[in-house]
Amino acid sequence: MQSESARATSATEARFRVDAPNSRPRAIKVIALDSASEAVVKRLAQSPWANATFLTTLAHPPPRGAPFSISGWLGDLAGHTKNLVDEIDNADLVVMVATAGENAEAASIIGEACSLKRVMTTALVIARGTAFDAALSQSLAQLRPWSLMLVIASADDYIADMLVALRA
Repeated sequence: MQSESARATSATEARFRVDAPNSRPRAIKVIALDSASEAVVKRLAQSPWANATFLTTLAHPPPRGAPFSISGWLGDLAGHTKNLVDEIDNADLVVMVATAGENAEAASIIGEACSLKRVMTTALVIARGTAFDAALSQSLAQLRPWSLMLVIASADDYIADMLVALRA
């Protein structure tokens, strides 16, 4: 009697194998939501990443309901404006990086666009030792409705490790 392993490697069974990689590389967009997290994102962008694009919010988005241009407030690290919808169209995952206590209102616009395009979202909150509970709670309240995974990071290294785990 043939073992299961021998039977699985036979020529008869080989015709059922898929001759392609088991997954395609991800396209990850990492977006800094405030000026403090922008410095962290710029440092992270210095490392070699295979599938990550690093972006920032150039200015605070207008309040909900107010007219604005989707292409006017998102930019690359060189300062060139980018269209949010175009960036999300090319993404499998959007990672939003915010600092505890800072304004993270941009998460609502990014998250809403990701929801419409069915793109997964993750939010990383930088909460160093000086972050108070109230500041952290404020940031979490702004990010929680718009991210499928929410992570509190105490150091920049942890964010880099998360990006590696997400296959950036």
